[in-house]
Amino acid sequence: MSTINSTPSGKVPLGQKIAFGLGMLANQMFPAMIGIFTVVLIENIGFSGLLLGLTYFIPKFYDALFDLIMGYVSDNTKSKWGRRRQYVLAGAIILGISFALMWQLYAENGVTYNFWYFLIVSLIFYSGLTIFSIPYVAMGYEMSDDFHERTNIMATSQLIGQLAWVVAPWFWVIMADKTLFPSSDVAVRTLAVYVAIGCAILAAIPALFIPSKSTLNEKYSPIDFKGILGSFGEIKEGLKASIEIKPFRKICIATFLIFNAFQTTAGFSYFIIKYYLFKGNENGFGLWPTLFGCVGALITTLVVIPIVALMSKKMGKKKAFLVSQGISVIGYILLYLLFVPGKPYLFLFALPFFSFGIGSLFTLMMSMTSDVIDIDELNTGKRREGTLGAIYWWMVKFGTAVAGLLSGLILSLVAFQSNAATQTDETMFWLRIFFVGIPILGTSVAIWVMKDYDIDEAKSREVRAVLDQRKEKPKNYSSAYLSGKLVSLLKSGSINTKVDQELNRKSETELRALFADTLHYGLHGLCFSPYLENQKAGDILTEDQIQRRIDIIAPYTHWVRSFSCSEGNELIPQIAQQKGLKTMVGAWISNNKERNEIEIETLIKLGKSGLVDIAAVGNEVLHRDEISEQELMAYIKRVKEALPDIPVGCVDAYYQFLDRPHLISSCDVLLVNFYPFWEGANNDYAVSYLENMLEMTQKVAQGKKIIIAETGWPSKGETVSEAIPSEMNAMKYFLASQKWANQHHIDVFHFSSFDEMWKVEQEGEVGTAWGIWDKNEKVKF
Repeated sequence: MSTINSTPSGKVPLGQKIAFGLGMLANQMFPAMIGIFTVVLIENIGFSGLLLGLTYFIPKFYDALFDLIMGYVSDNTKSKWGRRRQYVLAGAIILGISFALMWQLYAENGVTYNFWYFLIVSLIFYSGLTIFSIPYVAMGYEMSDDFHERTNIMATSQLIGQLAWVVAPWFWVIMADKTLFPSSDVAVRTLAVYVAIGCAILAAIPALFIPSKSTLNEKYSPIDFKGILGSFGEIKEGLKASIEIKPFRKICIATFLIFNAFQTTAGFSYFIIKYYLFKGNENGFGLWPTLFGCVGALITTLVVIPIVALMSKKMGKKKAFLVSQGISVIGYILLYLLFVPGKPYLFLFALPFFSFGIGSLFTLMMSMTSDVIDIDELNTGKRREGTLGAIYWWMVKFGTAVAGLLSGLILSLVAFQSNAATQTDETMFWLRIFFVGIPILGTSVAIWVMKDYDIDEAKSREVRAVLDQRKEKPKNYSSAYLSGKLVSLLKSGSINTKVDQELNRKSETELRALFADTLHYGLHGLCFSPYLENQKAGDILTEDQIQRRIDIIAPYTHWVRSFSCSEGNELIPQIAQQKGLKTMVGAWISNNKERNEIEIETLIKLGKSGLVDIAAVGNEVLHRDEISEQELMAYIKRVKEALPDIPVGCVDAYYQFLDRPHLISSCDVLLVNFYPFWEGANNDYAVSYLENMLEMTQKVAQGKKIIIAETGWPSKGETVSEAIPSEMNAMKYFLASQKWANQHHIDVFHFSSFDEMWKVEQEGEVGTAWGIWDKNEKVKF
């Protein structure tokens, strides 16, 4: 569920935009200062290029992995303060303390000690950064649902955040001032404390001034220790679902290429200015690295970001991105040409072009990610700003880790010497080549990746309209029985809850092997799911797609159950029988009388052709309350009279039969749906719950055979009371229910064969995940 705090028009108060922007200033100031202070690690502490690379790679690789967990935790937090604010505040405090401690380095302690000290405290710092940044960024994604306001929010935050890059380079000047500090390492130890305090305060501001709604009553996944351990499956599914969104995949790849190509060589500017423009002569050199960073950041803040925001409104986000990155390529070429020894001022003319690269990147990409989050909600039924934000920033941080390692390796490759007064001409030649060549290559590939990005304003507004419409009406779960329905029906309210300890003792590997054995041994029946990813109920099915899916399931089942006799579904019985399968053929009955006639007549025709072994008239039509019991009985009577040699029944939830003796009398066989999941049963005793459902139905069955027409468990989605969707729970229920059915000689049609993505609009993500095979027709377990 979204916790959007904007006005109904999607506009966000300026004060909240500024508060978010001040958080961005802290978010950018910390890495900016690390880049400034890192010079001390080489020139004063004596780190080699390799050690420098490791201090980048290890903490940031860890940080990237932690992001995914933090995204899950943030998205599922129940709190009166909402999902994000408490983490932003806690992260700000951890960041401030650890940043100050991280730079308390003394050369006399030796390189080895300093390396391990810096690395360990860095891990604490990056833990705080994840705890802060993932919820913080998610706050920005959920602040507005308006296409252009999202760009305005990100533009404002980037305008304020860019001040970090204006201010940070001046610390080089301060560090070099001998009247203030005797050496750079002394300067860093002192300045780090002041930076830590200031940035921690800035980082806390979004938590204090951006309001959020209470989430105490939301149905989120648990985030206790057990829940977090179990979240890895959901994180994996989130990763999979997110990566399958093509526009999001493009955003991640393009950001990875541009930002991390830039990061790989960004630190080289200091060394190029010092050792190429000034030949290692520190007299007069100190101001120019500062101007490179400061002037570039000022241009980005005052010129680039406003222009990019305007371009986005005029030509759309994609075109604005492509044009901006094209300008940045020109800037990199100019930088190579305008780094001229003795004329350092020339490189300033390249900065306006160069600044369009990073200046436009996050302004546009973070806005685009907000649009993708809407598409993800449309696909999954979940609002996952934290998870998608974590995946996006995981790409950035993992790339930054690799970039840091590559920076060190490049310095080693070009034979850069730490603590040296000068560098060789060959070293500086290759350092300049890498400085511009890697970013040009990364940016060029990113432009190619984004050339067919297809989310524009019209599509974004269309998706938003569907989401708003969905929120206006409650979800209509086709099988959403009341939680605890069986308990309410039993007078004592008690249920036998036997737990299958044997399955609980098995490892995941053992369960998967047992699943494979059970599937290959053969099931009694499978409910057939014919619809492909881009189809929905009502679309016309082709013979080829039915044939392909029947071919997939035929080796593993004796029976196939279909749900309709129109729109291509009438082809299922013939194709199934050609593969030697028996058929339970359903006629879809609803309040559409004309369609009902087509369904009934086609069912009779199929039966007379010898293609029907059991006829199912209607599926949960009483549960949906679309026709009366008398109307349903009339349809059943017609089919029975037309097909006297074929067993005829109707499919519905078990409790629909309990007080309908006349309906039971009209059926040759009871076709009953049993779903412990929808009633919120704990997976550990779900089959015991199923057995209780059956026993209650048997008491009213008038001695007639009961066939379980549907039962199953989803592998992902929303929880129902104690029933938790997961691959492990789906697999355990499958194994336990099949074992129980075989022991008691009960015919069961497992629901379902394939995942069906169209059900997300009616049932949320949980409706899409009941298949043994996924939407791509691959076995899930």
